[in-house]
Formats: sequence, structure tokens, C-alpha cells
Amino acid sequence: MNIEKIQNASVRLRNNKVFELFVVSIIILSAVLIGAKTYSIPAPFMTVLTWLDFAITVIFLFEITIRFIAEENKKRFFHNGWNVFDTLIVVISLIPIEDSEMALIGRLVRIFRVLRMVSIIPELRMLLNSLIRALPQLGYVLLLMFIIFYIYAAVGSTFFAHINADLWGDIAISLLTLFRVMTFEDWTDVMYETMAVYPLSWIFYLTFIFLTAFAFLNMVIGIVVNVLEDEHAKERAAQDEADGKITMDELAEEIRSLKNMIVQERNK
Repeated sequence: MNIEKIQNASVRLRNNKVFELFVVSIIILSAVLIGAKTYSIPAPFMTVLTWLDFAITVIFLFEITIRFIAEENKKRFFHNGWNVFDTLIVVISLIPIEDSEMALIGRLVRIFRVLRMVSIIPELRMLLNSLIRALPQLGYVLLLMFIIFYIYAAVGSTFFAHINADLWGDIAISLLTLFRVMTFEDWTDVMYETMAVYPLSWIFYLTFIFLTAFAFLNMVIGIVVNVLEDEHAKERAAQDEADGKITMDELAEEIRSLKNMIVQERNK
């Protein structure tokens, strides 16, 4: 009975918005401490920061423990990748490795604690999951973009290498130059330099910018937005199912059943 009370209390605390905001504020404080340690700080203040860092780790341990206790199926808790990530970050942070050869790993782990913001805030988690789910579709777009890059780099290296070898000397340097053009980093300086020899070379740059900066990047944004909308639809459907509301698929199935019943009645 006591275990059940503890679990119910953990569930209430886990779902409490104030507790969620408290954890988010601790994550932000952790990020601030990471930035503060990059400065030259007097020893007394560094001691304070060290104790604050330890207190933050303890709070994270308490928060992950609450989430574990609140989970009805304990085995399913570790089926969630974010729960595994949070647990590893907290456990490694508890290991005293600051004054050892593993100190660098300890600092890196503390840096990655900022990512716990994603596991705490559902909206951020959904956004990241959408980006991951969009990767297979994005792969073909990026492959096509690389082909366009490669073709333009080969053309640029062939025609413009004698104008400026630092920008067009070989295909690798040409790819970097084209990336500079795509990001609009002083791209007009590059264009005007080649236009002094080839007046029509502006066609080369404008078509490249249209294909990469406008067409392909908009395709990437469109794919991510579509996947994000699908994720929102799945979440709404799951919420409706949890609330006992009828879903569109269930409604369509009931309509089909009614049509079949009407047809059968008419055929009698």
C-alpha cells in the first residue's frame, strides 16, 4: 500500500507543471554554470560553482528517480531512448572524475546535460523526433544537392581556376567556394571577379543560387514541416484515443459498416 502511495505521489509530481518548470530552470542554471567555468574565476567562486554543480546533479538524480517510480512498467522505462540518455548523463555526472585522466569526459557529459531540456519539454522532443524521421526523405534531397554542387564545382574549377586559384584551384576548394556563394557570404565579390574575364558568368552564380539556396532548401523545409504535421496528427489521435474520443479511422469504419447494413437490408 505504501508503495502504491509513493507511486501515485511520484505520478502527481511528474505531471506537475511547477515541478517541470523547476527542472527546466535547473537545466538552464546548469548551462549557465558550464559557460561560467570557461572564464578565469577566483578559487573561492570556483568552489561555489563546484558545489552548485554537485547540487544540480543530485536534483537531476531525484528527478530521474521520480520519473522511474512513476512509470507503471519499469522495464518499458528504459525502452525510451531519452530515458536511457538522461540516466546515463546523471550516473556519469555522479562519478568523481574531475581530477583524473577522465576529466575531459566529465566536462563533456556536463555539457550534454543541456540536451535534457529536449527530454523534459514535449514540444522540443517532438521537433527533434520529426527531424530524425525526416532524415530518410532528406537524404535523397541532399544527394541531389550534392550532385548539383559537384557539377557546378567542376565547371567552376575548369573555367575560373586561372582567375583565382585560391577559390577555384581544384574541385574541393570549388565546393567550399560554392558553399560560400550559397550562404551569401560576399558572393558578389566572387562573381564580379570572374565577370571581369567572363561577363556572362553571372548566369553561373544565379542559377546555382536558385537551385540550392531557394529550391532545395525550401524542399528541405517542406519535408520537415510535413513530417512535423504528421507527428502532431499522431499525437492528437493518441490523445483522442486516451480520452475515449472516436478517431477518424473508427468513424470511417462505422460509416462503412452502416452502408453495408443498409445494402443488406435493401437486398432482402
